[in-house]
Amino acid sequence: MKLRSRPLAGLTLRARLIAGLLVLFTLASLAVGLATALALQGYLLGQLDRQLPTAIAMSVSLEHPPGPAPGGGSRAASPCARANQNPALAAGQQPGTLAARLTGASLAFACIVTGPGGLSAARLSAADLAMLRRLRVGGPPSTGDLSRLGPYRFTTFRGPDGDIHIAGLPLDGVQATVRRLELIEVIVFGAALLAMGLAGVGLIRLSLRPLARITATAAEVSSLPLGRGEVALPQRVPAADPRTEVGRLGQALNQMLGHVEASLAQRQAAEARLRQFIADASHELRTPLAGIRGYTELALRAGDDLGPEVRSALSRVDAESARMRRLVDDLLLLARLDAGRPLDRAPVDVSRLAIDVTNDARVAGPDHRWVLDLPAEPIVISGDEHRLHQVLANLLSNARSHTPSGTTVTVRLAGRSGGVELQVSDDGPGIPAGLQDQVWERFARGDSARSRKAGGTGLGLAIVRAVVAAHHGDVSLASQPGSTTLRIWLPADTPTEPDKPA
Repeated sequence: MKLRSRPLAGLTLRARLIAGLLVLFTLASLAVGLATALALQGYLLGQLDRQLPTAIAMSVSLEHPPGPAPGGGSRAASPCARANQNPALAAGQQPGTLAARLTGASLAFACIVTGPGGLSAARLSAADLAMLRRLRVGGPPSTGDLSRLGPYRFTTFRGPDGDIHIAGLPLDGVQATVRRLELIEVIVFGAALLAMGLAGVGLIRLSLRPLARITATAAEVSSLPLGRGEVALPQRVPAADPRTEVGRLGQALNQMLGHVEASLAQRQAAEARLRQFIADASHELRTPLAGIRGYTELALRAGDDLGPEVRSALSRVDAESARMRRLVDDLLLLARLDAGRPLDRAPVDVSRLAIDVTNDARVAGPDHRWVLDLPAEPIVISGDEHRLHQVLANLLSNARSHTPSGTTVTVRLAGRSGGVELQVSDDGPGIPAGLQDQVWERFARGDSARSRKAGGTGLGLAIVRAVVAAHHGDVSLASQPGSTTLRIWLPADTPTEPDKPA
């Protein structure tokens, strides 16, 4: 199932705090603005509701407006026209005040105040009449819209003769006042929101400055080579108030860095003791091994005085002591490289080196097919010729020992990126993917994937990687069934380093 990404997942803590602050302020502003507008609207409607009784009184007065005595021609005029003869009826009424009278289902009259003391007949549509008929008689004031006059506040009153008097006051003034208030609130709250955002950015940036220092310290520590060698951690987070969250975080990080530094120091001391032990043991083992080999060779010179079984046993002792001597030499070399002992630096003709080592491998493995691919011009770099010879010899020995007869081994040399690239490829069974990261380790074996006809120390590729690293080069492996390639890149000029004690 695909997880939905959260909207704020990609934002920083600073952005989230600022966004949260602005959202909260915006919501508070909307709530205040809405409450203020509703309160003002309610207050203004209350004012209109208190004026509606006087409008009802005008409607009742219009039912029998004063005029000439009965029998005069003016009685035939509309109530609105006859009411104009008595300006006192509309006195005090605001322009737009509506007074109407319903008799049954018909409209008796509908007059609207046009000015001080002036009335005129209101033109109402069928929809307006239907709306007026739906008004609740004697109920609380209500609001409705007239097609030509706009929104009104209405109240109704039933007269003694059963007719219905309707009075209405226009809501244009109320709505205009509320809209003006809303506009003012938008401007004021918008300016306040902008000021709040700018102030919030500064305040949050100032508040998170200690956290930024913690992040910078952690980044510095993460960039240090903690994997090997002696590592010091002088980086610490500046002290902050421990009563704050950032202060407690800084203290925890400093404490953790202290523990890490102590652990690294203990590891370095243990590695130094182990390297020293290996170096000392290798030195000490050389002497008895030399004695064993010397006495063995002396005994083998006895000729016919030895029986075949004794001679065979002595030959095995000599072979195994030679093998152990090679193992001791390899361990001593690794111990010296781990200790940072500098290698010899001299011009090395890598092309000649590849030719010599490949010829040696061709003699040692005649059942393999050896191919040499060299550039037209010799390639010369600065390095330790003896150790580079050992690197290439180990690679070819591995290719010969761990591939079946008839395998083609190709040694390819090419200049690249200010240095030289050396490739040793074979078309053997390959190395399983699960073992490719382990072949560089000491005493690593790949017997489960490759047939092994001759025993080995398991230090060959470890020495290759250590010597290449001492030359400031790089080594890599790519393998699959039918193709295995080891690539070594060495710089043309190895940087010089100060000598270190053994």
